[in-house]
Formats: sequence, C-alpha cells, structure tokens
Amino acid sequence: MRTNIDINDDLLEEAFSLSRVRTKKDLIDEALREYIRLKKRKDLTELAGSIQFRRGYDHKKSRKL
Repeated sequence: MRTNIDINDDLLEEAFSLSRVRTKKDLIDEALREYIRLKKRKDLTELAGSIQFRRGYDHKKSRKL
C-alpha cells in the first residue's frame, strides 16, 4: 500500500542507527513487525496464580544443562 507520511527526522535517524536496514521502507516494515510482536506478547502479570508446578518438580535441575 502506498502511503505518504511526514516522519520526524530525528526519530528516523535514531531508528536507522539501531537497525541494519538501509531503506525507509525496510525500516518501517521492521518497526511494524516489532510493534506487532510486542503487542502480541502475553503480559506475564496476567498469568499470576494460574501456573502450578508438579509436586517435587526440581526447577534448578534443568538449569544445569
């Protein structure tokens, strides 16, 4: 979809410095993907109290790998 928008030059410059992309199109695509990924991430506070571990489960044992 072709769209014309006015983007803050300072924000663009900072975003380019943090990214490896070379074009504005790629930068916007990357920003939108990241925005969607962050919005889809489950808020861990919503899980509070809903996870129950098995009795006798050793959570430290799996860290020794």
